[in-house]
Amino acid sequence: MKRKQIAMLIFIAIIIVLMVVTGKTPGEIADPENYQCKTYATILSLLPPVIAIGLALITKEVYTSLLAGIITGGLLYSNFNLELGINTMLFNENGGMIAKLSDSGNTGILVFLVMLGILVSLLNKAGGSAAFGKWASKHIKTRIGAQLSVMVLGILIFVDDYFNCLTVGSVLRPVTDRHKVSRAKLSYIIDATAAPVCIIAPISSWAAAVTSSVPEDAGINGFAVFIQTIPYNLYALLTLVMVLGVTILRVDFGPMKRHEMNAIAGDLFTTPGRPYEDNEEEILKENAHVLDLILPVVVLIISCIIAMVYTGGFFSGTSFVDAFANSSASVGLVLGGAVTLVFTFIYFMLRDTLSFREFTECIPEGFKSMIAPILILTMAWTLSGMTNLLGAKVYVADLVSSSAGSMQGFLPMIIFIVAALLAFATGTSWGTFSILIPIVIGVFPSGQMMVISIASCLAGAVCGDHCSPISDTTIMASAGGHCEHVNHVSTQLPYAIVVAAVCMVGYLLIGILQAAKLAALSWLALPVCIVLLFVILMLIRAKTGREEV
Repeated sequence: MKRKQIAMLIFIAIIIVLMVVTGKTPGEIADPENYQCKTYATILSLLPPVIAIGLALITKEVYTSLLAGIITGGLLYSNFNLELGINTMLFNENGGMIAKLSDSGNTGILVFLVMLGILVSLLNKAGGSAAFGKWASKHIKTRIGAQLSVMVLGILIFVDDYFNCLTVGSVLRPVTDRHKVSRAKLSYIIDATAAPVCIIAPISSWAAAVTSSVPEDAGINGFAVFIQTIPYNLYALLTLVMVLGVTILRVDFGPMKRHEMNAIAGDLFTTPGRPYEDNEEEILKENAHVLDLILPVVVLIISCIIAMVYTGGFFSGTSFVDAFANSSASVGLVLGGAVTLVFTFIYFMLRDTLSFREFTECIPEGFKSMIAPILILTMAWTLSGMTNLLGAKVYVADLVSSSAGSMQGFLPMIIFIVAALLAFATGTSWGTFSILIPIVIGVFPSGQMMVISIASCLAGAVCGDHCSPISDTTIMASAGGHCEHVNHVSTQLPYAIVVAAVCMVGYLLIGILQAAKLAALSWLALPVCIVLLFVILMLIRAKTGREEV
């Protein structure tokens, strides 16, 4: 009781101080175009995401943690003027919550989320999920097989990470549930085969984003450079190796081990938080067939791919690769989702597996099932907006520029670390490499070192995005696996950190080879890292014991 009273007194004191500051400082920005807060592009610009991420990991409560980070960012931007801070958080055109929600790309992602929630509800109510789970249990007979099936499907759906996260979870969640794979492990495999696969897939929305980050005046073919970076994108490649290793060797560690052992005992969640439990009861119907799930999912995949290349001008004469490079992922996903819902309605009506009333009941049910990820995404976007207003990206870019000249031999490792930290703090990998790639090209205008440095930038961006609780891909993976978000973050982090540490060794090795005039041997970094990763996994297995199947 005393602690609560002390906390409340501190809170009241903070409000009083803020009100005094508000009374003595202007509540409006006189010149918005040239306005800069006192903490702009300083180390304090990283404080909002640090607070949000730290609180989320400590308290295990993501909503108030994100809100605390947003409030911190708003107050720093407004120089602690309460009125201006509130207006900034809500209405600032470059980072406020309303601006983020009014952005057509963000709104498209939210609409697609709702559509997928409705589709999952339809497949469940029609008995398709139960029928597929029953069919898969006859063909996938082990926990290893269930986990590998998630990985394989994740690799096959390489066009977009959002689409990957949500589709893979929807299709294979019944299979992993039957084989007692924890929701945390399912979400990890989904996340590990989303962004890491997309960043090494030439035909994907991520390839388009990387290509567009190359400055137009650099005289470089961005797509050709992207292809060359694939063998040196150590984090993406090693993450896939990590998934294979922990699955085949049956080794888990950190919080994930507890989740997996509890799942084997019958508890798929471990913690009290079960945000999707009300939407997961499998409905068995006599006339249900495995095609009731497979056919709508296949239509979803095909229609989304066609819609994405349509938005890129494929049907107007643009090549398939260029159409992907110019596509709008959010528009394509919404169009594909709409086509799939119409197809599913007609298909289920003809099959007589659902009545019209049951179909309409799935619409609000699907919406409700996606409220949690929508809330988290909205606040994560707003927090990212606050961080950008404070100039965090400028601060990090200046940091890299100042150290690039004197530490060129170590630059691949430095770029990897900086990109990982920036992506972790801002929750966006696309924003990270859009800032760092032009800097890298400025230091290395051409040659193999340019390719390797860009690859380390992409690897670091994906690493930070993979680890960050405020990353939209991480949030989508939680939604796809129907796992409480904080559980997914806390269980995934040790795995990602191990891979990141091995990547640092790899990029350090490349830097040493470059300094020793042995650039031709840079390809050795990947096999050396793979061997090192397996040695680490074997040591962990020897120390913690093998998971019982």
